[in-house]
Amino acid sequence: MNRTVGVGQLYRDLARDMRERDRRLRVISIGDDDRADCFVEHDLAGPTGKKTPRIQVRALASPGKFELLEDVSSIPADPRFTTLVTAITAVYGAEATPLDYARAAWGALGLEDTADRAAP
Repeated sequence: MNRTVGVGQLYRDLARDMRERDRRLRVISIGDDDRADCFVEHDLAGPTGKKTPRIQVRALASPGKFELLEDVSSIPADPRFTTLVTAITAVYGAEATPLDYARAAWGALGLEDTADRAAP
């Protein structure tokens, strides 16, 4: 049974070569051509924070190909949420520190200027 695909949903890629990588994709838009733009939110052996080639919506809707991990209803309505997740996943990695994540979030929200003014 296929499910409805929506913007904001998070999927785990169940392709044979992606299972061990625990690759997770967030849907960021769905085009008129029934293809979805996604970005890689988590990947143990690959880049994160990058857009994937467009994926057919019917493939995302197939439980045998993609596991739905997070539905739209569990995502905050604030559009800054996706901006922050994208920024944080861009620095994700074994060497990333909490400060790296904070800087990425700070920059994504456009707060660089306020940091300079707040310094003593």
